[in-house]
Amino acid sequence: MAVTLLPLSSAGLTESGAAVISGGAGGAVVRRSVLPGGVRVLTESMPGQRSAAIGFWVGVGSRDEAGGQHGSTHFLEHLLFKGTSRRTALQIASAFDEVGGESNAATAKESTCYYARVLDTDLPMAIDVIADMVTSAVLDPDELEQERDVILEEIAMDGDDPTDVAHEKFVAAVMGEHPLGRPIGGTPEAIRAVARGSVWEHYRRHYRPETLVITAAGGLDHDTVCRLVSDALQASGWSLDADAQPVARRASAAAQITGRPGLEVHFRQVEQANVIVGCPAINATDDRRFVMSVLNSVLGAGMSSRLFQEIREKRGLVYSTYSFAASYADAGYFGMYAGCAPAKTAQVIGLLTAELEKLAADGITDVELAKAVGQLSGGVVLALEDTGSRMSRLGRAELVSGEFLDIDETLSRIRSVTAGQVCELARELAAAPRTVTVVGPFDEAETFGL
Repeated sequence: MAVTLLPLSSAGLTESGAAVISGGAGGAVVRRSVLPGGVRVLTESMPGQRSAAIGFWVGVGSRDEAGGQHGSTHFLEHLLFKGTSRRTALQIASAFDEVGGESNAATAKESTCYYARVLDTDLPMAIDVIADMVTSAVLDPDELEQERDVILEEIAMDGDDPTDVAHEKFVAAVMGEHPLGRPIGGTPEAIRAVARGSVWEHYRRHYRPETLVITAAGGLDHDTVCRLVSDALQASGWSLDADAQPVARRASAAAQITGRPGLEVHFRQVEQANVIVGCPAINATDDRRFVMSVLNSVLGAGMSSRLFQEIREKRGLVYSTYSFAASYADAGYFGMYAGCAPAKTAQVIGLLTAELEKLAADGITDVELAKAVGQLSGGVVLALEDTGSRMSRLGRAELVSGEFLDIDETLSRIRSVTAGQVCELARELAAAPRTVTVVGPFDEAETFGL
């Protein structure tokens, strides 16, 4: 079943304030409420589960940072664990350690999520602690300066991984001036320069009731979660205006991407070349996103994929090769990666390109289509055995697409993909302006014959 998560307001809900979105196999039920202040709460009750996962989502990511605030979103992810007006950093950490729970956060390009997984009986504690972090962080100046150094170390660690560097440089090139091309964690220069006042302004502007989405899955009761959330937010001092409405979802009209097609070479003194070939692709609400998943499965997901079989198994040129795709509200990208001996770089670039062009020219076989459908279907079902995955699925549905797909509908859409649709999308990708990113021990004027 597919359900549009509309309206954004509380209109049209049941008397209890909760709309039943989906009733799934095994008695799992998905509900959604819009609380005063415009806070959205979505839960999936899973009978028999003794644990629960909870996530507090704010629809702000690295793409939303204003000038002088680059890196602030990721900075806040760190700082919200460093203390509130009610709790120290140690008390926040101890609250979860004492019950064997897990807590963490993730910053993305379009959202930030603070989440935890605990026993069902400890869910009230998790809601109270995370609500306190999200609403009442103090951003202590001394803690901020210390965490600035921690983030610089994190960036340096990523910079020492040539594969991470290749992906970051590729995204910057293919997205060009679009904010999605910026690194999530910011650059060392931006982190050193950003002032506490800028981070505080970013926090106060974006962390508000109408931007907050709370999702939970596991052994829980929807009405109880809503009550706990309301109590925690009111205790924090947030003003929950009964007439306030959630902020609108991001516009999904495709952006004009004017990236930097062609070859970019980045010097790193490493033993292996890291190569990515790709182009702009579809956005997150494009009807062809399931077609993209099948294409990606056939081309570069797993040991039976075309890239793995042709470049590693038949030719022995690489250890790792795969394809990938990422989609956002108004843009996306597709790429193919390989790591190889520097002397083989030109050959590997040619093979990556040839496999995409072969797919575009000849399409896929019925056997490949059936294998991809089976691989994706199994992956969907197995992933949703975990409460954390179900919690995350609710967050993405609310923030990105505005549509919730239950397992049966998801599997139906995967199985409805045709070989012709895959070939058509491959042709579009093969015809797009192509970006080639190489990270390795090369002079940056190297052309690899391109």
